[in-house]
Amino acid sequence: MNYRNLGKWGLKVSEVALGSWMTNLAGSNAVTIARDCLRLGYQNGINFFDCADAYSGGQAEIFLGNVLRDFRRSSYVVSSKVFFPMGSGPNEWGLSRKHIIEQLDQSLKNMRLDYLDLYFCHRFDPTTPMEETLQTLSDMVEKGKILYYGVSEWSPVQITKALHIVKEMNLRPLSVIQPQYNMMDRYIEDEIMGICEEHGVGIVTFSPLSQGLLTGKYRKGMPIPEGSRATHQADKQINHMLTEENLEKVEKLIKIAEELHTNLSILALAWNLRKPVISSVITGASKTSQLENNLAASGFHIPEDALNEIEAILDYHPFVRHIG
Repeated sequence: MNYRNLGKWGLKVSEVALGSWMTNLAGSNAVTIARDCLRLGYQNGINFFDCADAYSGGQAEIFLGNVLRDFRRSSYVVSSKVFFPMGSGPNEWGLSRKHIIEQLDQSLKNMRLDYLDLYFCHRFDPTTPMEETLQTLSDMVEKGKILYYGVSEWSPVQITKALHIVKEMNLRPLSVIQPQYNMMDRYIEDEIMGICEEHGVGIVTFSPLSQGLLTGKYRKGMPIPEGSRATHQADKQINHMLTEENLEKVEKLIKIAEELHTNLSILALAWNLRKPVISSVITGASKTSQLENNLAASGFHIPEDALNEIEAILDYHPFVRHIG
C-alpha cells in the first residue's frame, strides 16, 4: 500500500480507503463479511476508514468503532460527517453550531473515540451562515475533538468562499474535500481540482467505481447480475447509469484493462489516482474478494498511451451539474 499526504498537510492516508456507506449490517453473515473486510483492509495497509452519522442511523459508526478498537489508535485515520437529519426536530439536521456539536459528540460516543481524524460537512446548508459552521469546526479542532475538517459535495463557489472566510476570520484551515469523482463524473476537474491545488486542500474521492458501473459486472446486452446493487439500491443511482452509451464505454475500457493485464476496477481506481491532488479513493466492498482486488490499484501505473486511449473513449467535455 502506498500513502499520500492529505493535500499540503502532514497527515498520511492510504491511496485506497474503505468506506461504510454501503456496509450491510442486516444479519449475522453480513456483519461477519463487513468485519472481515475491515480487518483485511487494515492488514493490507489501509489506514483510512470513512463513515458518517447518517449511515444506518448511527449503526455504521458503532460497528466501525467496535472493529477499530482492536487496532492501535495511532495506526489508523477515521472520519465521519454531519448534515443529514438524525431526528425529526428542526435542529436535528444541518450545519448549525448546535447540531454539529451534538452530532460530533454522538459520533465520538458511537465509535468510542476521543477524537476524529477527519470531520466533513456532508452537504452544504443554505440555512446556516457559513461563518457559524466554519467557526464551530475550527473550535472543535482547538478542543482536540477533530484534527482536520472539510466538506463533501460543495460547489466551487462555496469552497472558495469558505477558504476566504477561514483566512479572514483566522480560523483553523479547511484541509480536505470529499467529492464524487470517477471516469463517468469528472466535474471536479473543471474548477475544484485547481482550487484545491492552489490552497493545498486534500481530495478524498467517493464512488470511484461509479456506483459499480466501472467494476465490469454490468455488460452490454447482458442481464443485470442477480444480487448486484442495481437490483436493490433504493435511489436507483446505478440504474440511471446503465445507458447504452456508458455500457459501450465500459466494453472499450475492459479491453484496455485486459491489455494491461488487469481488470476494470483496478484500472478505474488507478485512473483516479493518476492525479497527484487526489489523496485517497474511498472504496466499498460487499465481499473480501472485491477488497482484495481493489487493493492492487495502489501503485498501479497506467502508461501514457493507455491514458490517451481512455481519454478518447471517455470524450469528456466540461459541463455544469447539480452538486450535493
